Amino acid sequence: MMESRWAYLIHLMAWAGPFILLQLGVLVFYFRERSGQILRAVLVPALVVGLYLSIADHLAIREGIWGFGEGKHLGVYVGAVPLEELLFFVLTSVMVALGLTLFSALLVRREARVP
Repeated sequence: MMESRWAYLIHLMAWAGPFILLQLGVLVFYFRERSGQILRAVLVPALVVGLYLSIADHLAIREGIWGFGEGKHLGVYVGAVPLEELLFFVLTSVMVALGLTLFSALLVRREARVP
């Protein structure tokens, strides 16, 4: 399976999935009533950054700066960018944005408890 066209997607989900689930668990545990609001606030900039990186990747692929091994991804493209690469940019941006948001919020929450 790792030498198939599913390899990139499987690795991506195995790498990003558990961490994003952990982050969502922390979000719901500490910010139960506001978790939806926080998630919506995080997703917009993450999607914008993911889109920006995908456009840059598209341009680099079109210019021949790099490419992807045939048979290692599903073969579904958005422009010149494989779907898995687009997901990589979006998921990475979500992890960073959510991580920074949670870290900042937990620090503020901790400082509010310290007398």
